[in-house]
Parts: sequence; structure tokens; C-alpha cells
Amino acid sequence: NKPYIYRVSTVFHFWGQHMLTRGRHVHGSLLGGTAAPSLPPRMHSSRIRVQCRSSSPSIHNPALLPSFLGSSFQVPPIGLGLAALGRPGYINLGHDRAIRAKTVEDMKQQSWEVLDTAYELGVRYFDAARSYGMAEDFLSSWLEKRGLEPSQCLVGSKWGYYYTAGFKVDTGGQPHEIKDHSRSRLEDQSAKSNQLLGSHLNLYQIHSATLESGVLQSKEVLEGLEQLSKEKGWRIGLSLSGPKQADTLKAAMNVRTSDGQPLFSAVQATWNLLEQSAGDALLEAKQAGMEIIVKEGLANGRLAGVNPDPGFVPKQSLLSNVAQSYNTTVDALALAVVLSQQFKPMVLSGACTVDQLRSNMQAIDLASRLREHDIESLQSLLKQDADFYWGERSALPWN
Repeated sequence: NKPYIYRVSTVFHFWGQHMLTRGRHVHGSLLGGTAAPSLPPRMHSSRIRVQCRSSSPSIHNPALLPSFLGSSFQVPPIGLGLAALGRPGYINLGHDRAIRAKTVEDMKQQSWEVLDTAYELGVRYFDAARSYGMAEDFLSSWLEKRGLEPSQCLVGSKWGYYYTAGFKVDTGGQPHEIKDHSRSRLEDQSAKSNQLLGSHLNLYQIHSATLESGVLQSKEVLEGLEQLSKEKGWRIGLSLSGPKQADTLKAAMNVRTSDGQPLFSAVQATWNLLEQSAGDALLEAKQAGMEIIVKEGLANGRLAGVNPDPGFVPKQSLLSNVAQSYNTTVDALALAVVLSQQFKPMVLSGACTVDQLRSNMQAIDLASRLREHDIESLQSLLKQDADFYWGERSALPWN
């Protein structure tokens, strides 16, 4: 554990405008465009102090994800999910304090601020859904305002829930969104997603597929998804929820197209320090060639230092102490553990403020410094039963 001095030829510099990777100049966007200018003089022939630690096959050291969703460029392993940015009401703890105002225009401006910051920090994957209020609309208008070409970013969206809250927080006890995995809903929502996101859209996902919904056994829906893939060039994925995520994923991996190929090339699942039940299935999917996207890495705020549950205090103290030992934030620590998993995920930040996003992005650097025993301790001591976890989640109030 003594610090050593190394001359390094690989420098990852996520937060600036330049990156130098294995001797090749790579622009922060890497978007198949022009080569980046030379690095500032202070970064040439750098002598960098690094902390030596033993490597372990159980730990993934994230840097850039190569060919994510078939891209021609590499991307940082954190993307931006828009669930909390497209509507005034959501179940994240503290959402009411993070949203400045609740009109459509105010929320559009806040989402654009976060999107701008995300892009400047290197984020290149953006994830929306038809049921995230105005998320697709905000993302579409931001892409146009920013003048981004399809070759400059990656976009995923989802169908299968429709938004019913009317841009209100208090719905009088009525649901904010309703699930519908029918072929007619697929056709309606895919047409709207295509209208808004068009050629920017890379990945189209079933929203919260479960065994109980029957969507993976619906011949007409699966045929519709295959048709979209062929006609639009979209990759087809599914997001998971509930304590049976692993079982649903294994069933999805057996779904084949008319020519015998796997229909689903990506899965978006919940995995965090509290809910780890899908880990083995995600690794199996990764080894089979699927892209892994992780949502709710902070457990809807329960791992972000704002958990009000008195019973969580000992676990919160553990998280805080470990975070302090690395001179980082609790949220960055929790996300860094997700990034360190062997299934090599793209991890979604659910930030709805610039400060939240900047804090979340620290996880990329932190993941390369985490000690194996800290990862193992955190996973062991914070892990919850899947049924208990999802029961708690279902009780989170919209705010």
C-alpha cells in the first residue's frame, strides 16, 4: 500500500475537453469527428502518484465502455436517466426539494441545465420513457437546441406505461402512470417516440417487463418489436422491476426472432447495495452479449444520504464512514460499487439538479480506487431481501 511514482501513458480526463487514451488523441465526445487538440503542457509526460493495490477478478475497473449499443465511440459508464426530470412528481426521496418549480416550462429549463452539464461532463447515453411525463419532449428539444447529430450521443426510451398525472403531483390518489403491454400500446407509443427522437433513438425497451404481465409470451408484441428493429434499426431491450428480475431476464434471454436470433440485446435492471438479487443473472446476460444498464443505483434516494428511516441509521453511518475514508460523497460511493461489478454496467444517474449530477459523476474515478474489502463489506452489510426491498419501494410516496 505504499504510494509509487509511475510514468503513465494512459490518462482518462473525463471532466475536461480532452482525453488521451493509449497514445491516441480522443475528443471528449469521441463522436467519430476530428481529433482532439493536444493536451495542455502540464499533462504531458505526467508523473502521477497512484495508490498500488492488488487486482482481483471479482472487481471491474470501469473506464470507457467500448461499442456501447453498437456505437463507433467509447463512452463513460454513467448515463443520465430522465425519470425525475420529465415530470413534477416522482418517488425519489427529496424530489420535492430538488425541483425548483413545477410548470412545464420551468421543468424544461431545469432538464436542459442538467442535460447541458451532463454532456459537458462526458455523458453520452440518455434514457427516457413515454411515461416520464415530458421527458422525451424535453430531450428532443434539447438535442435540437444543442445541434447534436445522432452520431454524437446515444438515446434509449421505453414503452409500456402511459402517463396519467397531467403534470400534477397530487393526483387525488389516482395513479401517475398505468401499465399496458398490448400491441396497440406498442404501436401508439413507438410512433410517438419515433416522432420526437427519430434517428437519435438507438434502444427501445419494454418498460418494466415482468413474468406476470405476460409480455414475453405475447406473440403479437414480440413480432411488433422485431418489426420495429428491422424497420427502424433500433436495438430492442427491456427494463425489469420487482423481486423476480432474475427470472424475467432469464426468460427474456430465450426469446428469439423469426430467424432464430435473440430479440433482446440490452437489459435495464435495478441493482444497488440494497437490492443485489439480479447480479448473477446480469453477469450471465453480459457474458451472452447483452448490454447491461443499471437503474436506481441509489435506491430512489435511500442510498443518497437522505434516508429518513430510523432503522437505516447504522447502515447510513457505515456508508458515511467509508465515504469519508475516500474523501467522497455517499452517493458517489454507492454508484462506484455498482460500477465495480463484473457485469460492467452502464449506470444511470437519476439526478435532477446539476449538483446531484456532479456528485454522482465522481463515482467513475472512485470506482478505480475502491478496495476490494470495502466493496465486499458494503455489499454484505447493506444487502436486503428482495421482497423486503420492493415492498419498501412500493410504499415510497410521490412527491
